[in-house]
Amino acid sequence: MIHQYEYTPKDYVLEDAGSSSASLKLKTTDEALEQPFEFQFEAVRPNIFRTTFTSKSHPTPPFPSAPQLKASSESAAKVTADAGKKTATVQNGTAKAVVEWTHAPVVTLYLDGVEKPVFQDLGFRSYSVDGTGVAHYSSYKLDSIYVGLGEKAGPMNLAGRGFTITASDTFGYDAYKTDPLYKHIPFLVHLSPNAVVGIFSTSHSRGQWNIGSEIDGMWGRFKVYRQAHGGLEQYLIVGRTAEEVVRSYAEIVGFPLLTPRYMMGYISGGMKYSMEDEPVRAVDVVLGFLDNCKKHDIPVSVHQMSSGYTVAEVEPKTRNVFTWNRHRFPDPREYTREAHRRGVRILANIKPYVLATHPEYQKLVQDGAFFQDTVTKKTAVARLWSAGGGESGEGSHLDFTSKAGYDWWYQGCKALREVGIDAMWNDNNEYNTPSDTWQCAIQTVEPPAGEDRKHIGLWGRALHTELMGKSSHDACVDVVPDERPLVLTRSATAGTMRYAACSWSGDNVTSWEGMKGGNGMALNAGFSLLQTYGHDIGGFEGPQPTPEHLVRWIQLGIHSPRFTINCYKTSPEDNLIGEVIEPWMHPSVTPNIREAIKRRYELIPYTYSQALKSHLSALPPQRWTGWGYESDPVVWTKDVTDSDTQYWFGDALLIAGVYEPGKDSARVYLPKKEGDFGFLNVNAPFEYRASGQWHEISSTWHSHIPVLARIGSAVPVGKNIHTTARIDAAEDAEFPDQPRDDWRGIEIFPPPAHGEHKGVAAEFESDWLEDDGISSKAKSELARAKIVYTVGKTPEEPIGVKVVVTKDGKWEPLWLPGGVDIILPIGEDREVKALDAGAKVTDKIRDVKGRRVWNVTLSSA
Repeated sequence: MIHQYEYTPKDYVLEDAGSSSASLKLKTTDEALEQPFEFQFEAVRPNIFRTTFTSKSHPTPPFPSAPQLKASSESAAKVTADAGKKTATVQNGTAKAVVEWTHAPVVTLYLDGVEKPVFQDLGFRSYSVDGTGVAHYSSYKLDSIYVGLGEKAGPMNLAGRGFTITASDTFGYDAYKTDPLYKHIPFLVHLSPNAVVGIFSTSHSRGQWNIGSEIDGMWGRFKVYRQAHGGLEQYLIVGRTAEEVVRSYAEIVGFPLLTPRYMMGYISGGMKYSMEDEPVRAVDVVLGFLDNCKKHDIPVSVHQMSSGYTVAEVEPKTRNVFTWNRHRFPDPREYTREAHRRGVRILANIKPYVLATHPEYQKLVQDGAFFQDTVTKKTAVARLWSAGGGESGEGSHLDFTSKAGYDWWYQGCKALREVGIDAMWNDNNEYNTPSDTWQCAIQTVEPPAGEDRKHIGLWGRALHTELMGKSSHDACVDVVPDERPLVLTRSATAGTMRYAACSWSGDNVTSWEGMKGGNGMALNAGFSLLQTYGHDIGGFEGPQPTPEHLVRWIQLGIHSPRFTINCYKTSPEDNLIGEVIEPWMHPSVTPNIREAIKRRYELIPYTYSQALKSHLSALPPQRWTGWGYESDPVVWTKDVTDSDTQYWFGDALLIAGVYEPGKDSARVYLPKKEGDFGFLNVNAPFEYRASGQWHEISSTWHSHIPVLARIGSAVPVGKNIHTTARIDAAEDAEFPDQPRDDWRGIEIFPPPAHGEHKGVAAEFESDWLEDDGISSKAKSELARAKIVYTVGKTPEEPIGVKVVVTKDGKWEPLWLPGGVDIILPIGEDREVKALDAGAKVTDKIRDVKGRRVWNVTLSSA
């Protein structure tokens, strides 16, 4: 967006104020405009306001990434307007908006109990026409913290930088410099200790967010959202915490989907596996890798099958989506059956473009499945990735607004699902097409009344990413309606995540800095509802990781919502097949990697519970250090917001990586709030650490990274292998002999009996969620488990424990009959007693790690 044709209308009249809802409508009388613009401001929820700035030539987005949120019928919001003074007030629960239009409209937001405005437009320049698009200017203060925008280069704090709102295939990107990356999500969140404000724009059109990166002596410091085409539809969300604002954002765009439980395990992958022709065919290479996992005692749950299975058997050997290379995979159904027999699910890589060499290309041209080029008056053609790294050929992107394109994709996904492919891996779907003028068919979406423009600039490239997700999702649902569908997507819009449960940071590079930068990207993804998110551990591109680097990255990666090792490590000598990262590639550290991956499996009950809570409440599994600790002034400092070195994984574990070779400790800040008890190091030397302080934590690379448990928390754990939670698993011939999830431990972290909290009695409570991990949303039945534990004033008093499980339906956890094993930290030798007189306690002495373990039967609800 290099052009700038800004004009700021300044003459407005009041057309309506609260006649049918808590809304305000203004209209320009500016004679310089060919068409009048309307400005509308409306309270739609107690903390959500909707703003539009539109005209006939600049309409609201023709297909917004979120359906319009209508004002609640129970809304108590009130509008008070004074046309003479050109001002109005909208009182909306604890939030208040003041709109003034003596010049361009200026919106100012207030929150009860906060003295100063929490948001304010930039006077005299707030809402501007900019050629075919619009711009929205608002105030900006130094030392602010801004997050979100889906996925942007680190650090987490986006303040003081500018970003392009579009998506690109950024193979081998720099985690601290490259922009844009893969996501198109214009949702920006301003964090502060007393108030949080989210700004969400619904357009799929390309845009820019400059967050204090532009400074002007006349205008001072400001932030600006620029949109290339169409008018503005924007939501302002006000809350006291990030949790409140993110949940309200989910009410607009949709809550994260249910993720299958199998996605919590080790997800393997690598381009090389599906590219092999000889001496061993790809099918046997993939299955051989799965057998090697068993040989090395490394559990694996999912394999991401790269696009080598689609490469043509004869020249030109290009990638042809929805075809099978029958030399590499002679019998696709037998292949998936063999993978399933080993307990492993298969994701198939699919790309939304068709090369001219594809056997169905000409038919798709005739059917109108692609965009139309206004210059050539023919099917739009682009250079597209065809074979090896850096190789390209001519072809066309599918137009998902065309019935032919959408249906062809749907049928292709359906055919994959019918041969046993478990999930769709939507890849290369950034739609970075070269021209705004390419024409869409507009057949699968309903155009607004009177809108006859069809160019991709107005409708948005990202619209096709979203519709691709829908087509993939719907095909999976229609083939296996009783199972929750899984679509993994590289690119995404806010609306894409209504169809895709998982995403990742794309084609990262092997580097220590890139490993660290991924943390900031993941945290911003979580703010933006990309919550089952992760990285390609070890780096997708670049050199092979050293033993130390691979161990460090895996130690970090197991504490993330999605844990995947996948790569395409090409070189000038080999740009076709490449190398892979395997857990046993460095024999000297295979035991360390095995231990880490098995810990990942132990944590599945905890990790999967975070995914369920994300689905129900939009709570990110991976959170910034200040989440829930907003009263701690240190979390607002650059050492925390810009360091990208630590984060919360759930509400119990604070994770800090080590990001330099040869380093055997890490500096970690432990946040503090009123009434907390500090933290326990879950690794040697297992010491207590006070909150509200920086600590240097010993972390030798061959053992662990810093993992600090919040005192008073609880972490449910399971077996260190892949298991199933399905009651009827024994009847499933497709996945025979699956180990059952029939044991549950709970790691608790009471205050040490000796130390600063000696003599303090306390009670702690934690909960987690479970279901069968696979049923569709309509059939999924939750079980809610709650643990309460107490400590007395003296070291001699036992730890009291009570565990209660409530069920939504007939399904119940397989471990229920055996109760739970209470696992105490190393060095904690107090006895455990039942708080419920009807429960039984059995001393199981110690586990293999030397921790005291007590079995407790469940209490009645």
